[in-house]
Amino acid sequence: MMNTGKIVGVNGNLLTVAFENPVIQNEVGFATLGEIRLKAEVIRVRGTNAELQVFEDTVGLKVGDEVEFTGDLLSVELGPGLLTQVFDGLQNPLPALAEECGFFLQRGKYLDPLPRETKWAFTPTAKAGDSVVAGDTVGTVPEGIFDHKIMVPFRLQGRLTVKSVVAAGEYTVDQVVAVVTDDKGRDHDVKLMQVWPVKMPIKCYAERLRPTEPLATSQRIVDTFFPVARGGTYCIPGPFGAGKTVLQQITSRHADVDVVIIAACGERAGEVVETLREFPELTDPKTGKSLMERTLIICNTSSMPVAAREASVYTGVTLAEYYRQMGLDVLLLADSTSRWAQALREMSGRLEEIPGEEAFPAYLESVIAAFYERGGVVRLHDGSTGSVTIGGTVSPAGGNFEEPVTQSTLKVVGAFHGLSRARSDARRFPAIDPLDSWSKYTSVVDDEELTIARRILREGSEVGQMMKVVGEEGTSIEDFIVYLKSEYLDSVYLQQNAFNDVDAATPVDRQRHVFGYIVHFLKTKLKFEDKDAARGFFQTLTQATRDWNQITFDSDEFKKQEEQLDHQIAEVTDYA
Repeated sequence: MMNTGKIVGVNGNLLTVAFENPVIQNEVGFATLGEIRLKAEVIRVRGTNAELQVFEDTVGLKVGDEVEFTGDLLSVELGPGLLTQVFDGLQNPLPALAEECGFFLQRGKYLDPLPRETKWAFTPTAKAGDSVVAGDTVGTVPEGIFDHKIMVPFRLQGRLTVKSVVAAGEYTVDQVVAVVTDDKGRDHDVKLMQVWPVKMPIKCYAERLRPTEPLATSQRIVDTFFPVARGGTYCIPGPFGAGKTVLQQITSRHADVDVVIIAACGERAGEVVETLREFPELTDPKTGKSLMERTLIICNTSSMPVAAREASVYTGVTLAEYYRQMGLDVLLLADSTSRWAQALREMSGRLEEIPGEEAFPAYLESVIAAFYERGGVVRLHDGSTGSVTIGGTVSPAGGNFEEPVTQSTLKVVGAFHGLSRARSDARRFPAIDPLDSWSKYTSVVDDEELTIARRILREGSEVGQMMKVVGEEGTSIEDFIVYLKSEYLDSVYLQQNAFNDVDAATPVDRQRHVFGYIVHFLKTKLKFEDKDAARGFFQTLTQATRDWNQITFDSDEFKKQEEQLDHQIAEVTDYA
């Protein structure tokens, strides 16, 4: 018998529904508007009333209209066919939706995330009599460049015995490929596809490990100064236009991971469209094939209310956990979590909850922490490891890092890549502030060399601030050289040219070599007749080093340019 309720209140996309039979938190309901059924989620239950957030425009709904409760939690489909797709926050495949609806998407139109007619070549790896647990592999199907593992449903508990497995062949995602029996003798079907609630972490692994291995992003300022760990978390706060989205896109192309999931949970439409257009055309530097073959994009449509931003975030992290369960390394990029938090604030206001700072919900910090905690490195039951690295951008109004979303995020992440308006205006990209940013993870370069470089940057900044007051003429030649050294380090190492094929991505071995060379120069005592001579030398050296950055590593030309740098530096070295 279908469980239904009646609408007793409508406030924007928040419905208050009276019910008779029990309903549960996060249950999916459908508000009926004629033949249109609008998807909603129960976000609070009080007495005999449930409050639901609707993921569609609620125009036309009125008191007395019927709501159908499904008994199912807000969930996603997990199986082969996810990669290369573009989904909305509810996992509707947007290309297929656009084909069916035309230019404007229709309200209440929902499609199967995974195509039911596509057949996949299933190869069994388990056999009858095997003992398994949830998350263990019973077979594989090829999906692009990966062997997609078909796993025992995550919802099953305890030890199970494989009762039967089909022979190798082609099957659709809703066909049964294995049957497992639990300790009470009940049989459970295993299909190529399974369903999992987005608000519940997938925990079918043997052990959670501490992130220790650096994740190479090929961005020098990140890998060297503010590294990210494989399975770690980091955030990129910054004012509008400082380059958050561009930095994420560059990272997604060159990071040393297997799968990239982009959750555009609130970024501007123009940048999302740019991502959708560019990624299918980009060549994956790891495989030489299309970057989309290992990429999955989730973005809201303009017809969806802000409540859908929350669904986008949780859909993205659930899909990331699914691929981690296969032993893959996944990078989840959420852009921008500030707009997700604004959606939480809007719904909290409609629920008439007691507000916290700046009217954000009082539980904002715990919600953000719960999201980032779903990242991490895990050891699976077969001994392999998988990871989910989460990077979220934050868009504080006016670039104010003291606002609640940024502060709540900084308490839980392992690295902080703070973008600076001053560096952005000066066209110093990536615009990560080298003095304010930090990381708790291990760098790819020598710690002693890193300490020297950070000291030069800090002392050079202090001299630069002093020069704004007393002028260049009031600065000693020694302090002026320190300032020029810090500017040199900034120009040739912290900044990268994303439009140059070589300089856009710097491998770790090249970073170690170049950084060691630069630090050795920074330690060198230099001799100049006057400040003009010092300035002229550093201008010439900066251009020569930038040219060096754009030459293929370990080539004859690279070595020749390094020798030229040696010659330039030797001419001004003070050997006394």
